[in-house]
Amino acid sequence: MVNGKTFRLALDKFFKSPVCQDARVQIELPNKELYDVVGMDLLENNILGDNQTHRLVLRCQKPIWKMGKIIGKL
Repeated sequence: MVNGKTFRLALDKFFKSPVCQDARVQIELPNKELYDVVGMDLLENNILGDNQTHRLVLRCQKPIWKMGKIIGKL
């Protein structure tokens, strides 16, 4: 599980580059399928613990157009 602090650190690093600011955002499923992120919601939970009062939910869909093959990981 990724918490909000870790997610924020990754996003901060990502957005340091102007090229990354316009990058396509996708989610990779366990079967290696890639989906486009199309929305996100901040939701409130029933209080289960101090750190479980809210969640960020990313909505995704199958890509409308395919991207080229991945050539490397930065």
